[in-house]
Amino acid sequence: MSTILKEIKFNTLFITLNRPDVMNAFNTEMLMELQQAMDEAADNDEIRCVVITGNGKGFCAGQDLKDFEKENKSFKQALEAKYNPLIKQMMGLPKPIICGLNGVAAGAGLSLALACDFRIAVESASLIEVFINIGLVPDSASTYNLPRIVGLSKAFQMCSFAEKVTAVQAKELGLVNVVVSNSEVLNIALEKYAKKFASAPTKAIGMIKTLLNTSFEGTLDTALNNEAEMQDILGISDDYKEGVNAFLEKRKPKFTGK
Repeated sequence: MSTILKEIKFNTLFITLNRPDVMNAFNTEMLMELQQAMDEAADNDEIRCVVITGNGKGFCAGQDLKDFEKENKSFKQALEAKYNPLIKQMMGLPKPIICGLNGVAAGAGLSLALACDFRIAVESASLIEVFINIGLVPDSASTYNLPRIVGLSKAFQMCSFAEKVTAVQAKELGLVNVVVSNSEVLNIALEKYAKKFASAPTKAIGMIKTLLNTSFEGTLDTALNNEAEMQDILGISDDYKEGVNAFLEKRKPKFTGK
């Protein structure tokens, strides 16, 4: 059985983590398949959005510790070979990634969710930085993404106490964009937002990701220069021309992602 399920529809690559018997915990095969899926999303121009959700009751429980112990690798080796490349692929992908939190996201499972751009959760879902419970620090960019969303103080609290955050609390903190009642409504919401993102100006979405992900790292001048350079690139795109024409003609634009 494949550790992930894939389907392309609405110009969107739908990815479902598929190890429900272990709450979709990561093993090596799943991480490698996710890396391959991100390569597919990057290389296929027809894919203009990615959705990641989980099969069963949980989104992702983090690393499968039994699988990790069998490999006999150091943590650094495992992170550099499996987790870090995936996170870089996701955050560097010039296309939006939607996370559908169908249940608990714990440890590296939460890191995966935080590396997405837009998160939708069912009310029963929860988020937890569980690393401290086994004497470890958060990894897979949790220490990069979490404080950018909730601030340093709350991030420290979540990481050091392994506090469980409910979906409603997560929305209040900005960790989740949308909360829905159940898994059936989640699937409807995922399709709704996938269609919305997949019909948007894809190049502009990709550049928004780049600008925001690097916004904490440079000066005001750096941000202004980056914005100006990207506006120049987008200003000669087909989508910009379509957007202007649609505005002048008082109609809804039909963006192609080019």
